[in-house]
Amino acid sequence: MDTGSDLVWFPCAPFECILCEGKSNPSMSTKPANISRNDAVSCKSPACSAAHTSLSSSDLCAISRCPLESIETSDCSSFSCPPFYYAYGDGSLIARLYRDSLSLSSITLRNFTFGCAHTALGEPIGVAGFGRGLLSLPAQLATFSPQLGRQFSYCLISHSFDKQRVRRPSPLILGRYDDEKEEKHKRIVDGGEVVEFVYTSMLENPKHPYFYSVGLAAISVGNRTIPAPEMLRRVDRRGNGGMVVDSGTTFTMLPASFYNSVVAEFDRRVGRVHERASEIEDKTGLGPCYYMEKGVVMEVPIVTLRFEGRGSDVVLPRKNYLYEFLDGGDGVRRKRKVGCLMLMNGGDDAELSDGPGGTLGNYQQQGFEVVYDLEKKRVGFARRHCASLWDSFCVFLHCKVQKT
Repeated sequence: MDTGSDLVWFPCAPFECILCEGKSNPSMSTKPANISRNDAVSCKSPACSAAHTSLSSSDLCAISRCPLESIETSDCSSFSCPPFYYAYGDGSLIARLYRDSLSLSSITLRNFTFGCAHTALGEPIGVAGFGRGLLSLPAQLATFSPQLGRQFSYCLISHSFDKQRVRRPSPLILGRYDDEKEEKHKRIVDGGEVVEFVYTSMLENPKHPYFYSVGLAAISVGNRTIPAPEMLRRVDRRGNGGMVVDSGTTFTMLPASFYNSVVAEFDRRVGRVHERASEIEDKTGLGPCYYMEKGVVMEVPIVTLRFEGRGSDVVLPRKNYLYEFLDGGDGVRRKRKVGCLMLMNGGDDAELSDGPGGTLGNYQQQGFEVVYDLEKKRVGFARRHCASLWDSFCVFLHCKVQKT
């Protein structure tokens, strides 16, 4: 489930994934889907243009080897949309567009458009694109039911890098409640406490319209507020800048100059009390990292994301920006507890001048319900106990919960 892209796709037989060693591969566990060519999307379809980044229907029909006389008479419906290339930050694929019925709980979406990939690079699973584009799941839901498609939210359970750990899934909520039901729901969640969302406005991006871009005004480390550069506060007329809220990226990425300022303030406060773990930084690529002496709680300043808009501050829990783990115990070194700051350098400011200024990753979103209100064009954050959120909804909705 990826808010940073707008295509819904999955592997189709026969399927080959390049450089997917060590990743879950559906060809090894479940048989990839077999899709009938009768369900192929026409090259005249707007969905085909969207997949090919707004090529005209005439260009697409020519690529599909539609004869000139058919193009001139607008009679290309029998020719399918040609294969397209789709890229992510860490992988890519080649797919074709198809239409079929999609069942979601008690509803069925007719003529649902999706990509069918036979070859992928580093992407073995498939992705449900939740971006703002025509092909995304929310956009297609909205054509069936505006009530379902105009808002969605998710609540990401705490990260764990232990592959053996059994975790409950993170709930995804499609649609919204009317005001009366929503207030009742707020009281049920978290033991009767009314939980308020903190909202910030979505920024329109003419160059990357599928991004959920917001303005980041500053980051506070303890009681010191570090103003964000202009490139994170807004999107310019060329579509550059802004902070992308992305469920599909792990860590928050900041422009180098801003990142360095935040790290310097964090180190000024933590480094004067705790020993810097330089060896860990060299080995893991994380940083800054510090040794936490046995029995001593690390003194860590509170980190707050200050988004554009009044009352749009999000106070991060400690686990959302400090990763704590044990290092050593290999017979040479004794085990020592280490804590590392989990914000990342997104690159030089000049390199980020052509595109988004930064990314809010899912590591910093854990333990929050993040709501995307497409009707009011805003993104909201509220602290939640995500592992029990689904149970709370079921108390309200009187549904049956299957324990896993």
